[in-house]
Amino acid sequence: MSPRQPWPASWTAVRWPGNPRVHGVFTSRDGGCSGGAWAAGDGGGGMNLGSHVGDDAAAVLRNRELLAQRLGGVRVAWLEQVHGAGITDLDAWHEGCVARADAAVVTRAEVAACVLVADCLPVLFAAPDGRGVAAAHAGWRGLAAGVLERTAQTLAQRAACRASQLHAWLGPAIGPSNFEVGAEVREAFVGQDGLARQCFVPGRREGKWMADLFGLARLRLTDAGLLPESILGGGICTVANPGLYYSFRRDGTTGRQAGLIWLGADGGQAR
Repeated sequence: MSPRQPWPASWTAVRWPGNPRVHGVFTSRDGGCSGGAWAAGDGGGGMNLGSHVGDDAAAVLRNRELLAQRLGGVRVAWLEQVHGAGITDLDAWHEGCVARADAAVVTRAEVAACVLVADCLPVLFAAPDGRGVAAAHAGWRGLAAGVLERTAQTLAQRAACRASQLHAWLGPAIGPSNFEVGAEVREAFVGQDGLARQCFVPGRREGKWMADLFGLARLRLTDAGLLPESILGGGICTVANPGLYYSFRRDGTTGRQAGLIWLGADGGQAR
């Protein structure tokens, strides 16, 4: 595998204590070559990784090449995300295959599970001893449909461990001060779990609610068996940080950043 190239300071490296084979990162809008609505926050080249958002195809391809270089040649498995709860097994993945799913699990080295977001919540999962990793795309529809519970269950099965041994990391997403939803969204969660009421407060407009996507994800993950102390991250709002993150709710036409996780080939320290 080729040496990893430095990545922008605004990308967030994910550390997994006691699990040195696991590597993870959340990208930002910095570090690419996209322009216009897909540019970086300072107007420079943007790191849009979405091929379906109207950006120049050549720019997106170059951004994906730059990403691979910064991961040291790790191969990225792209998904066609549909806001559902489908999961794909990347142990059977091959270059050029694009699965229609909102989560991916992998136990082999140097293949990155990847989800693209621009307000939805990216969640990275790690099993103990580098036995497997997963990434999930959790908008409210996928979250209500059980994408996080299904991902945790699938990874635990593939890695031959208990869900209570998994760690999860919540990446940047739309925060509770900016996520105004209708009553049907609240009911989709409260109708399944009364504890979800704590994740909604009355909105700015009549009949609307402000939703805490991070809080809803934590409830779902603990219901799936993860320990509260093993659920890390969360709290960074894409809408409130226009210089760092793409946001569909804020901008409409915009790019996509990524959450990626993979297993290194050896036991070296996570990069």
